[in-house]
Amino acid sequence: VNFTTNVHRVVARRDRRNLVAMARRYDSRTTIFSPEGRLYQVEYAMEAIGHAGACVGVLAQDGIVLAAEKKITSKLLDTSTREKMYRIDDHVACAVAGITSDANILIDKTREMAQRYMLVYQEPIPVEQLVQGVCDRKQGYTQFGGLRPFGVSFLFAGWDRHYGLQLYQSDPSGNYGGWKATAIGANHQAATSMLKQEYVPDCNLVDATALALKVLSKSMDSTTLSAEKLEMSQIMLGADGDIVYKILTDDEVNKLLQDSGQAAGQQEEG
Repeated sequence: VNFTTNVHRVVARRDRRNLVAMARRYDSRTTIFSPEGRLYQVEYAMEAIGHAGACVGVLAQDGIVLAAEKKITSKLLDTSTREKMYRIDDHVACAVAGITSDANILIDKTREMAQRYMLVYQEPIPVEQLVQGVCDRKQGYTQFGGLRPFGVSFLFAGWDRHYGLQLYQSDPSGNYGGWKATAIGANHQAATSMLKQEYVPDCNLVDATALALKVLSKSMDSTTLSAEKLEMSQIMLGADGDIVYKILTDDEVNKLLQDSGQAAGQQEEG
């Protein structure tokens, strides 16, 4: 009996070692599906984005607001630098969560794509076509050997004459979708749940901005909000019909925090 039991234990240990070895085999390849139908490297890229600063996008009737948490890694860091908000063209902007260097590569490609379209057709590129182009590139990095997925997610905000104001989210797999309100980065699930409860479809830009701040205040790791820890931008239609892209200054962000009751002193009193 003891001999049989020992044999079973040896076989069980060997099987476990084989399973671990097989898992590692699928784990180290971006182009091979596991027996469960998963691409582990793509999932790991999404997991990396989950540790990045939170980003929130809210679509309103008269504009779109993008708000992002800025990670301050050192007191010596110049907090006036922008690392979460990027302008792609006159009618499109984006917020990023993940590896900033990866984001810079893709943003350069999207800017080049937008300018090539303008050169050929003499009109701005449709927002969804631009998003689809960058997502095709991201998808290619999950299908060819020797490459790793881009470790970054985007929130694209823009306007075109075909569909008006639009908000898109994309992830490292190359998937994208249109949203009324969404979140990426750290605690994005809690932020998305809050947006489901609080979002009103016919809200204006002022209400959308207040909602974005409220969601960030609940999902950020920091206990207090300040302009040094936030980046905010808005894209809207001007009075003359032109697209206006605006990055809010620290004074404007602080005023919004005061008006919404999310400033540091007000939070402590609450």
